[in-house]
Amino acid sequence: MPTHARERLVKAAEDLFFAEGIRAVGVERLLRASGVGRASFYRHFASKDDLVATMLRGYDTQLRAWLREVITRADGDPLAMFDGLATRLSATNFRGCASINTMVELADPDDPTRRIAVEHKEAMIRELRDLLGTAPDDDLPEQLLLLFDGALVSALREHSPAPARRAKAVAAALLASRPA
Repeated sequence: MPTHARERLVKAAEDLFFAEGIRAVGVERLLRASGVGRASFYRHFASKDDLVATMLRGYDTQLRAWLREVITRADGDPLAMFDGLATRLSATNFRGCASINTMVELADPDDPTRRIAVEHKEAMIRELRDLLGTAPDDDLPEQLLLLFDGALVSALREHSPAPARRAKAVAAALLASRPA
């Protein structure tokens, strides 16, 4: 458990927002869960929205670093992302993707918090493009992210890592059909 107030607040936000949703959790609940006082909260964050933005940006950084590591460790094989995803989906505390959850909960396209979630998905595509060395007009990164996100959502329904394995099979067929 983080010892610094800011870290405790972000950790509490991650746990509570994943479990219950952004709108369902108020500042009082965050304060109780983190053990941080109100003055300390406002010393670190201007508002709950500021905390949500910080949490989402941290999620983005962590997930893209994970993606780089998984694919790099597999000598650039993009199918490794689905093996890594299956492992993540096996966790008992799996509650989906913070960005997808945010986009569903905050459907207004002009919502600044939702925009951070959308930017995460765009960054994931850029990360895949960079890792795979694809041209800007090649839609392989978008296709792989579509399979990845579909597996995330299906795993919530099924409570199983099986969607990642199915997505990997579709991705393998997609890659096999591409010209050399």
